[in-house]
Amino acid sequence: MKSSKILIVVFVALVTSCGYGTKEYDASGVFETTEVLVSSKGVGELKQFEIKEGQRLDANIQIGYIDTTQLYLKKVQLRASIKAISAQLPDATVQIAVLEEQLAKANKEKERTERLIASGSATQKLYDDCVSQVALLNKQLKATSSQLNTQTKGLLAQIDPLKAQIAQIDDQILNNIISSPINGVVLTKYAQQGELSTQGRPLFKVGDLDNMILRVYITADQLTTLEIGQMVKVYSDQGKKDRKEYQGTVEWISDQAEFTPKTIQTRDERANLVYAVKIAVKNDGLIKRGMYGEIKL
Repeated sequence: MKSSKILIVVFVALVTSCGYGTKEYDASGVFETTEVLVSSKGVGELKQFEIKEGQRLDANIQIGYIDTTQLYLKKVQLRASIKAISAQLPDATVQIAVLEEQLAKANKEKERTERLIASGSATQKLYDDCVSQVALLNKQLKATSSQLNTQTKGLLAQIDPLKAQIAQIDDQILNNIISSPINGVVLTKYAQQGELSTQGRPLFKVGDLDNMILRVYITADQLTTLEIGQMVKVYSDQGKKDRKEYQGTVEWISDQAEFTPKTIQTRDERANLVYAVKIAVKNDGLIKRGMYGEIKL
């Protein structure tokens, strides 16, 4: 009788230590990461593209480029067209200066004639001729200025679209430079150096493995205990019997309920509807994509 009591105590202790009595977590899920699929923005041969899967990339640092020879030649052609049009621009300063000089001389001649008339040494006709000459030169100056201005505007109007085309080509050349939009690790490489790339073709997929996301599902009862920014304990599986604790932050809670995913366990297994929650976790290198994890509220 005494021995049987001892066996019962040992059995209860084993059950408790193995966690059969109560769960050690409130919800479980799978670790995810922010992934970006980088596609080609240009068309041409991949002149440089030597990244490898597993390689760590820094954001906005060139890792390859698509051939830009045709774009460069088109840019040279447009620059030559602008230069040719610019050569046709009139030198308004010189032409206007000539007329202004003639007008100044005519005004001086008019003033001299006025003094001669006052002294009786010149006729009225001579003075009238000087006045007419000044008026004519004034009209020529205005007409020439207007003509040169119209001619200049017309030529500049031809240059502006060419400059816009050059700006478009510069943008296309920049788009042919390949880089990662985020700091991360190359997860998958879809193209090889020397292949022909087209717009929209996937080149590689990069993921931020330093900052992981644990997506778990909680019941309505648990929802009242969570809020955005709350700190929770996160556990990652480290084998069959081992796990590691991390500090996590609630960064997103779904506002719509959904049916319990088959692969996800929650504290209340009988609940049909659950809410998705994202927990941000700083990765120390041991957490992998697709690894199971749990949270403790």
